[in-house]
Formats: sequence, C-alpha cells, structure tokens
Amino acid sequence: MWTFSTVSTATLSLAALRRAGLGSFFRPVDVEPIGITEPALRRLVREGKVEKVARGLYHLAATDVGQHFTLAAVCARVPKAILCLRTALRFHQVGTRMSPEVWLAIPHGTRTPTIDIAKLRVVRFHGTLLVTGVEPVKIEGVPTHITNLTRTVVDCFRLPRIIDRETALEALRVVLQERRTSPAQLLSMATACGASGPMRAALEILGG
Repeated sequence: MWTFSTVSTATLSLAALRRAGLGSFFRPVDVEPIGITEPALRRLVREGKVEKVARGLYHLAATDVGQHFTLAAVCARVPKAILCLRTALRFHQVGTRMSPEVWLAIPHGTRTPTIDIAKLRVVRFHGTLLVTGVEPVKIEGVPTHITNLTRTVVDCFRLPRIIDRETALEALRVVLQERRTSPAQLLSMATACGASGPMRAALEILGG
C-alpha cells in the first residue's frame, strides 16, 4: 500500500489523475477537486508525466493520441461549447466537405473563446436551440456536447449565410440514402428549430 513516506507526491498526483477519468485533456480547475495543485501539476510537467498543450490545458503524456486529438483539446479548453455544423458533420461522418476549423456553438452574450491549438469558427445559439437535438458525447475521453445528426442537417439549412447550399444538400442526401434519419424526423426537428420552411423545400428538391 502506498504511503507518503515511500511514494513521491508527484507519483500520487499522477495516480490520482489516472483514476479521475478526465479524458485525454484537462485544465487546472478540473483537477483541483482531487487535490492536485498547480505546483504539483508543474512538477508532473517537469518530470515528463504530463504535457502542457496550451495555456491552461494539459495532457497525460502516456495517453494514446487518437484521430480526434485536436478536437478533444478544444472541447477540454471550452467545456461548455457545443460542437456543431461542419465539425458535427465530420464527427458524424457525413459528406465530403470538411473544414479545417472547429465549429463551436456558444450562448448569446458569452465571450468568444480564444485558443491557440486550433482555429475556431464560433456561432451563437439561444434559448431552446441550446438544448434541442444536443447530446452529450465523449471525445478522446473528454466530455462535451454535440448536435445530433438530425439537428446538424437541419442547422445546415437553418443557417444559409454560413453553410453553403451544396454542403447542406449533400448532407441531406447522404443521411436519407443511408437511412440514418427520416424526412419526418427532419421536419419535426426543423419545426422545433424554426426552420420548417427551408427543410420542407429541401426535401421537395430531393423528392423526400
């Protein structure tokens, strides 16, 4: 059994981090409840057990890097954001029109986040749009939220000023062909999001 006399404080801190289930990335505020102070965190960095990825963001050095490494880092740094639009399409594996930016939705009146590990595209949701069709998800172990597939497609038509029509129609065509959602589900979601007109018109174009 470990004791403070036989095991270093840094080793105990590392063990606490692993047990906490924080995912690939974490912030100092995330580890305060488990008793890890910033000096202890700096010591773990010096020993190569933890990596400082960006200002206020850390990564367990022994954690494998997955395909969503950057996305997980952004989610850890901006924990209350919602992954949406082009980033949600990529996560749901829909369409071919990918974006190098990470698309995040935040509430109206919230300060735009600044982060140096990725380029962000920030949109603002309000009211029920912050919860309708928004689901919890873990990316590389990091908890966050994302618009589900049906909501993501609806948003592509709801926001034509930032999502081009070709991208929106491609996404709609793919999800219907693969039967990952239905015209009825899309119309129901669009009605809830105030976009029933654009959604109905798009379905008519595709013969839905």
